[in-house]
Amino acid sequence: MNTLHTLIEHWKEDPAGAFQTWFLWPERLKNFRSIRQGIRQVVNEINAGTFGNAYRGSSLETVVSSIAEQRQIFRGADHAFLWKPKLRIPDIYENPANQRAFAKLLDTCDCCDEAEAVLAAIRTLDSHAVKGLGPAAANLLYFIHPTLVCPFNTAIVKGFNAITKANVKLGRWDHYLAMRKGILELNHDHRALLSNDLGAVAGFLFDVGMDRYPLPPSNDDAASNDAWLQDLDAVRQQSVTLAQQLEASRQQDATHTEVQGWLRDLGKSLGYQVWIATNDRSRPYGNGKLADGCVSELPTSLNISGADTVPLIDVIWLNADKSVAAAFEVEHTTSIYSGIVRLLDLALGSVTAAQKHLYLVAPDSRQEDVRSQLARPAFSRVTELGIRYLPYGALREHRETIARFGSGMKPIEAIATAL
Repeated sequence: MNTLHTLIEHWKEDPAGAFQTWFLWPERLKNFRSIRQGIRQVVNEINAGTFGNAYRGSSLETVVSSIAEQRQIFRGADHAFLWKPKLRIPDIYENPANQRAFAKLLDTCDCCDEAEAVLAAIRTLDSHAVKGLGPAAANLLYFIHPTLVCPFNTAIVKGFNAITKANVKLGRWDHYLAMRKGILELNHDHRALLSNDLGAVAGFLFDVGMDRYPLPPSNDDAASNDAWLQDLDAVRQQSVTLAQQLEASRQQDATHTEVQGWLRDLGKSLGYQVWIATNDRSRPYGNGKLADGCVSELPTSLNISGADTVPLIDVIWLNADKSVAAAFEVEHTTSIYSGIVRLLDLALGSVTAAQKHLYLVAPDSRQEDVRSQLARPAFSRVTELGIRYLPYGALREHRETIARFGSGMKPIEAIATAL
C-alpha cells in the first residue's frame, strides 16, 4: 500500500483542504498577471531610484498585500517584508545596494524562462547576504514562474520535513533550494495526482504542516495502516462543517458571477456589445453560459503590448465602432488591487479606452476598502483617470429602470461614486 499516494488522494478530495479551496479557486489564476505586473513596477521604481526607503505605502507593500490576500497558504506572506526597526530588517529599505540586488533577482526571473537562470539569480541574491531577506521572497517568484518556484512558509517547511524526514530550516536560501529539489522529486513521483504548477504540492505540504491530517504510519503493517485510514476517515467527518464554510465561499463566487450577469444584460439593453473575462466565459448563468450573446474576441485596438491583464477584465462594454464605452471590475471578496491593475492597463495602454467610464463594482460594505486601495502611492495615476466605485446596492436597485429608460453612460455615472 502506498500510504503517501493515499494521503494525497484524501487531500485532493477534502472539501476544506487547500486543493479544493485554493488551488481550484477560479480567482487564483486570474491574480497571477496582476501580481506579476506589480512586481515589474517594484523593479522599475528601484531602478529609477523612486522606490523610497519604507515598506509602508510602497509598490512592494501593494503587491505583497495582494499575495497575502490569497486564500490559505499565502496568508501572512507580508510579515517577512514588514520593516522591523529594532533589527533593521529586511535590509532592502535603507541599503540601496541591497535594494538593487533584490530588484535584480525579480527582474532576472521575470525575463527568463529556464530553471537554471532562476536558480542562478537566487544564488546571486544569496551571495549579497541581505539581512532579513530570506526565502520568503520565493513567494514573489512563484507568481512569475509557478512551474519552477515553489511557495515558502513555515507550514510548508514543516510539512516537507514531516513527509520526507528532512531537516530544512527557515530563513536560509541553501535550505530552500534543497527543499525545492525534494519537492520537485515528490511532485514527479506523484505527478498523476498533483500538477505541473508547484502550488498544488505546496498546498499539500501546507495542510500537512498545519497538522490537518495524521501522517502515514512508519510501520508498514496492516494494523497500523487500518488505524491510520480510520484516522483519515475521522478527519473527513470533521470536514463536513468546514465544507459548509467552503460552500459559503462558492456562494460568494456565484454572487460575483451574478453581478457580471447584471452588467452583461444591462450593457446589452443599453445597446452596447459586451465582453466577458476570458476565464469567466463558460461559467453557468441563468439557463446558459455567462458569455452567451457576448463578443468572442476583443478588438485589435485592445491587444495592448505588455498588458495581458485586459482580457481578464470582468465586463467591458463596447461601442458599435469597437471603442470602449465602459469597463467594470467586480470585486466581491477578492483583491481590489488586481482589479485596479487591470483597469489601469486598459486606460493607460489604449487610446480607445474611455477614461471616465472605469468602475470598481463591489459590495456596499467595501467602499472604504476601495478608497484605501486607490489612495496607495502605487496608484497615483488613478485620480486623473476617474475610476469610480459602483456599489452593488445601487446597481441592484436601479439596473432594471436604467435598462428600460436609460441611454448612454449618464445613468451609470449617476449611481456611481467618485473616489
